[in-house]
Amino acid sequence: SMTTVIVILAAVIALIIGFGVSGKHSISVTALTSPGNIGHRSILGCTFEPDIQMDSIAIQWAKEGVAGLVHEFKGGRDHLQEQDPSFQGRTAMFAEQVIGGNASLELRDVQLSDAGTYKCSVTTARGSGAAALRYRTGAFSIPQVQVESSSRGDTLQCKAPRWFPCPAVRWAAYGDTGEQLPHAADTSYELNPENITVKVVSLLHNITANATYTCVIENSIAKAMVNIRVTDFSVTKVTNLQLVSRNAESVSSSFPACQCMLLFPLYLLSI
Repeated sequence: SMTTVIVILAAVIALIIGFGVSGKHSISVTALTSPGNIGHRSILGCTFEPDIQMDSIAIQWAKEGVAGLVHEFKGGRDHLQEQDPSFQGRTAMFAEQVIGGNASLELRDVQLSDAGTYKCSVTTARGSGAAALRYRTGAFSIPQVQVESSSRGDTLQCKAPRWFPCPAVRWAAYGDTGEQLPHAADTSYELNPENITVKVVSLLHNITANATYTCVIENSIAKAMVNIRVTDFSVTKVTNLQLVSRNAESVSSSFPACQCMLLFPLYLLSI
């Protein structure tokens, strides 16, 4: 009957109005990051569905196990009254990019203790959402390579100033035709003054001309590789540093001697 139709339409309209007034839907929030380098600047990435109403956007960064907030941003500016003391003076938002959906956090002077699980929560006029990420910290640096000559022959030195966790070092040597060359290296680790990171020095002995050598330094955080081409007239170097995603335990547990007795050389022999 007409009465039934009117009642149904009224109910549908009431539901629509009720949802518009009180119901906010979930918005998509995505978090992604790379390992942080101790003492350097890092970005904890977070994006969300953009909203043109800047005043309605509220962003909170929190860390699991930390009482206060890591950072809070709402109404177009920072609100740091509830920020945990361990993050004071070290965080910032990209304020001009928030309206475009960028809720990423800049973290300065990265500390080893900054590692952990972080949550990025975003609320807009359209709804709310959150995403979590696992943030890892360590130390990594680009190796420097040079040739050292002596009466006992030429040696390649591969040196990097700061790594943590303690890395593995390996060498490879190839001739002009691609054949693998026999080589012997010794690697030493020295604890730096801050008692966290180590300096790595690896020496490859008795190198020859017309060969290509590769020095790889790697831990659970990063992998650095230097390819060195040696000829009779020159030494050419190509360096690459990349961050890696691996199980930290699988790497660190493989080198207990490096962590427990850093000043003892580790001898690597390969044929």
